[in-house]
Amino acid sequence: MTGTLNKVILIGHLGDDVKMHYFDGGNCIGRFPLATNEVYINKTTNEKITSTEWHNLVVRNKAAEICEKYLSKGDKIYVEGRIKSRQWQAEDGQTKYTTEIQVTEFTFLTTKKETELNKQQVPSMSESNKNTNFDAQSGSGNADDSTY
Repeated sequence: MTGTLNKVILIGHLGDDVKMHYFDGGNCIGRFPLATNEVYINKTTNEKITSTEWHNLVVRNKAAEICEKYLSKGDKIYVEGRIKSRQWQAEDGQTKYTTEIQVTEFTFLTTKKETELNKQQVPSMSESNKNTNFDAQSGSGNADDSTY
């Protein structure tokens, strides 16, 4: 193979809300941390160990606005993108480095806003006993499951 590939696929939970930055000319970027977990058993102690890896994600323009609108800390998301390293001069003159995932595609898997909406639309147990036509699937929309 003569070409190269820089592609990342992650499924994880947001560690914080999306932080937006707007530029002159109308462009914007959103940044948020994403946590992925690896779970394994320590063979010596038979203890279950969870190791968390944090990723800095960057989304741009319309995608950033969609993420800001629908995502919040704790939500689960599928992302595709590429790894990008960059450096800059800090105010104290030191050179700073970071590695980010520049998101090219994403799919919301679970959002708190969707969960809250479903709770509002699904009747309580006492109400569902009164309604014999209650369909548990009604009220679960796919609006937040779209890929942008």
